[in-house]
Amino acid sequence: MRLTQQQVDEYHANGFLLMESLLDGDEVRQLTEAFRRDCDVPGPHRVTEDGGSQVRAVYASHRRQPEYADLVRDPRILPAVRQLLPEDVYVYQFKINAKPAFGGDKWAWHQDYLAWRIADGLPAPLQVNIGVFLDDVTEFNGPVIFLPGSHRDGLVHRERKADAKSAQHLDPDDISLTPEQLAALVDRHGMTSPKGPAGSVVFFSPEIVHGSAPNMSPWARRLLIATYNACSNPPRPQGEPRPDYVVCRDTAPLTPLEHRFSAALGMVTS
Repeated sequence: MRLTQQQVDEYHANGFLLMESLLDGDEVRQLTEAFRRDCDVPGPHRVTEDGGSQVRAVYASHRRQPEYADLVRDPRILPAVRQLLPEDVYVYQFKINAKPAFGGDKWAWHQDYLAWRIADGLPAPLQVNIGVFLDDVTEFNGPVIFLPGSHRDGLVHRERKADAKSAQHLDPDDISLTPEQLAALVDRHGMTSPKGPAGSVVFFSPEIVHGSAPNMSPWARRLLIATYNACSNPPRPQGEPRPDYVVCRDTAPLTPLEHRFSAALGMVTS
């Protein structure tokens, strides 16, 4: 799959591009089943909601589940990433943010690249994120909200709060924008929230300002986020690097599969 020039221009102008129903229903079921399996794998790669046992995020599922290992090389996704970031790329980070029904917490307003520059010494914002909707995303179940065009402003601020929650999992609260900063940016850029059926994919910039509200609905909102980084732009941590389930060590260039990930697994969909 190749993006049209109009789609490429839209991504660079707005900082994100939504492609509805890029994956079909059978593929979504395969991915959600793989997520259920991975939630049962114990280890520090699982992050739970504050004060509870519900999963908030799971890291590096592509190292444990073959569906995700092939998804990051899917010919509908990887070539599009290469158009938006015309360099060889590898998976820098892979996580699934799981907002359970009736209580999935908010994600504070932030810019991804600031976290990676602080925690990992990432030299430049040469990344493309993909967000795969594992559930239908509506206005009710805590969708991601973007400030379109805010990526063109660069980093809003450059420091991490002194009372950071964790040395390993840099929480958006640690680098969140102030109300004054957010109000000024919204006044300039507005707000929008990509929504769509499960299987939709949103490509978004590492510098776009975004956040999300708690999920007060009876419907879960599980969002798979794979971050591709340019192979020429590896992290340069000042101290001990973060664990390899948070920051992938394999920087070899990815090549696209010949067929969609489900076919590569021997489960051809219609």
